[in-house]
Amino acid sequence: MLLSLMYSSVRAQTEPVGPTVSIPDHPRILLLAGEEQPIKRSIVADKTWKNLHQAILAESDKLTSEATLERIQTGRRLLAVSREALRRIFLLSYAYRMTGQPQYRQRAEKELLAISAFSDWNPSHFLDVAEMTMAAAIGYDWLYADLSPASRIAIKEAILKKGLEPSLDAKYNSWLNATHNWNQVCNAGMLYGALAVYEDQPELARQVINRGLKTIVLSMDDYAPDGAYPEGYGYWGYGTSFNVMFISALEKVFGKDFGLSQQPGFLKTAGYLANMTGTSGNSFNYSDAGTGGGLQPAMFWFARKLNDPSLLWVERSRLQQAELGKVGNNRLLPATIIWGNSLSLTNVPEPKSRIWVGGGKSPVALMRSSWTDPAGIFVGLKAGSPAVNHAHMDIGSFVMDADGVRWAMDFGMQDYNSLESKGVQLWGKEQNSQRWQVYRYNNFVHNTLTADNQLQVVESHAPISSHSGSPALMNATTDMTAAYKGTLAKAYRGVAIVDQAYVVVRDELETLPKATTVQWTMLTPADVKITAPNRAELTKDGKKLILQVQEPAGISLKTSSTDPPHDYDAPNPGTTLLTFDVAMPARAKGAITVLLLPEKAAGKVTKKVQSLAQWPK
Repeated sequence: MLLSLMYSSVRAQTEPVGPTVSIPDHPRILLLAGEEQPIKRSIVADKTWKNLHQAILAESDKLTSEATLERIQTGRRLLAVSREALRRIFLLSYAYRMTGQPQYRQRAEKELLAISAFSDWNPSHFLDVAEMTMAAAIGYDWLYADLSPASRIAIKEAILKKGLEPSLDAKYNSWLNATHNWNQVCNAGMLYGALAVYEDQPELARQVINRGLKTIVLSMDDYAPDGAYPEGYGYWGYGTSFNVMFISALEKVFGKDFGLSQQPGFLKTAGYLANMTGTSGNSFNYSDAGTGGGLQPAMFWFARKLNDPSLLWVERSRLQQAELGKVGNNRLLPATIIWGNSLSLTNVPEPKSRIWVGGGKSPVALMRSSWTDPAGIFVGLKAGSPAVNHAHMDIGSFVMDADGVRWAMDFGMQDYNSLESKGVQLWGKEQNSQRWQVYRYNNFVHNTLTADNQLQVVESHAPISSHSGSPALMNATTDMTAAYKGTLAKAYRGVAIVDQAYVVVRDELETLPKATTVQWTMLTPADVKITAPNRAELTKDGKKLILQVQEPAGISLKTSSTDPPHDYDAPNPGTTLLTFDVAMPARAKGAITVLLLPEKAAGKVTKKVQSLAQWPK
């Protein structure tokens, strides 16, 4: 007994949050009592914040007449319901705290009781539990003083029995060892639940909080060294947002984040996200991501933390009047104004650099000719590995914007349930996994190379080898050789913006002791007209782009349909594959050079494209 007490005492002293720690009364999550006042002052002083505040209230007004949520599972997920619960309760709770109008509190309470009455929150897919727990915790904490005693008991019991307690069951908590977004999202949801019920269950709450502090760093290792998020734009918006929700809640309750924001690369990831949207307004949607972009509330936390409003160059545009109607579906929307209200969005300076390069598991290079010209050029180059969580076989792939059009595109993800419901084994990462038969996921339809009609090698990694921000040849290169093991001896790719006017994609290849056929591919949403064997004219939205193959000679451009081969594949209307083949003899060296010329640059190409070794670094 004495040894046990001594052990408990030592353990309490070594854990970050011990029994002597005091925390604020409700409300304590993200926004303390009285902290509505600075937000109200910002709403009066800044039109952008006023418009966002009004948009939240308008959305909350709509919610007052909606039917309450039901426990309707889609395949193995309850996630859509959990996310809608978080959206509704966060918006309505914000509306009540900012206005005091009882209809918002009554509607939020009704929603909280509905989800509390669910049989469970689907712990077999724990993301569902995490988001539902966060929803319940915010509502319980923010409305605590005005909830009926019976409601408090019901909601608190649900947080405990359907949220926190399942997280202690080894059957459901493998996410504690994950190095991807599950770790971030689940730990955030559990932290919110623990903070909400802290005074009633202090020992359990501290156990959950300390566990989160210990394990969330596993996923944060992925930001090293430069902040490039391995899972891409879409999952940055998921994993990083919930990581920031985790840190922000700690800062508010404990006055510190226990060193989390100083994890290598984490604060730098704001630069990654700020550069991931092209001049077309679309994100660089490699891996499992959607084709568009959207408001990222976490960027307002980063901008304030780093005192760098230029990080909001893209986000500000999402809050302009024309875009406001699109933000209501963002379930973390109130966090935008909580984190950002002290920042003026009137004169956001443009970012200082037009190139951003990051290493790590999924290295990328992001380049543009201008931040202010909507017709400017944007190019994103993806290196890395298909073995990364949510990755595709897209090593060497690129996207390209000019004149406000995305000319070279990426399909991005297909809805998971549409594949799983048809029996597709989507999550295998072996070389022969069914995942790589899904049309959108393999290298045959990405803007990269295919050698001898073979898949890229899953257990490979391509670094960004060099890069330069030179205005004459802004560029990045990658060594893709490992991705073509068994089909090519060497494979290097460089992508450049030349004189801020057009784009060059150059590949330098060496073959093995066997003849090899290499296919060059570009996926486009444009109409394609082949005007010569080595030249194609692309048109979209009244704009024009010329694709010209400078070398090798003797190639023949062709177009092919994007109709997929399997009944489980999603349709791809309005897209075309533009390809050509290069037959290379055994033990040969060769180069492929392709120019992408916006209409105003056509006819102005005077420079000979040099070898990659001669590109500025």
